[in-house]
Amino acid sequence: MQSFTRNYHDNSTDAGYQFTFYCDNCNDGYKSSFIESETHKKGKGLRALSQGASILGGLVGGRGHNAGWAAERGGSVLSERFEGQSPEWQKEHERAFEMAQNEAQRHFHRCHGCSKYACDACYNTDAGLCIACAPRQDVYVAQAHSSAMRRNIDEAAETATVWQGSIEAKTTVCPACGHPAGTGQFCNNCGQSLAQNACPGCGQTNAPGTRFCNHCGANLQAPPPGHCAKCGTDNAPGGRFCGGCGAPLS
Repeated sequence: MQSFTRNYHDNSTDAGYQFTFYCDNCNDGYKSSFIESETHKKGKGLRALSQGASILGGLVGGRGHNAGWAAERGGSVLSERFEGQSPEWQKEHERAFEMAQNEAQRHFHRCHGCSKYACDACYNTDAGLCIACAPRQDVYVAQAHSSAMRRNIDEAAETATVWQGSIEAKTTVCPACGHPAGTGQFCNNCGQSLAQNACPGCGQTNAPGTRFCNHCGANLQAPPPGHCAKCGTDNAPGGRFCGGCGAPLS
């Protein structure tokens, strides 16, 4: 069988005939109307007669129903593929294919530029070409405008300052409860102070709860120089006696 386009699929079965024709541009398909096979219908009638005369009344009375059956069951019978069809079926198949092409051709246009068949959505009627050969002006302008907008935004983002502040160490997990610490000076969950501890040896900051300095290894839990063991007063380094109680500082 010769089709107006090679991009189609034969969905026919022993029960009837149906074809799907596809756009060469977007591959969207148009499915032709389902045509019931007369040879299949006759075969059903002969099988029904062999089962008893009581079925005959149902067949005659259901003729009006059968008229709509072909339109309603078009999708369900397509899965009943049958091989080795009779010559009568083959002749019906060819006639149905010609009818399906005449039906589908109303929804397709041949591009004079590339000779492909395009659906209504992919055909530029003003130019007589498919949109791959001649994009619609309004659509192309909208695409170009959108592309330029994205490019301008990207270029502006490269030079935009989106954050200002000093880069410094922050406590991200609370050393007391183990929950995310938040951005404040105290834990959002338990209220523990998140202030960084300054090393008495090198002056660098360390996370709360750190026992030894990450920079010089000094013991951060040891009393700072000038701490009075008697009254607990912190005195300035270099003093020999406590300014709070007068006790000697060792």
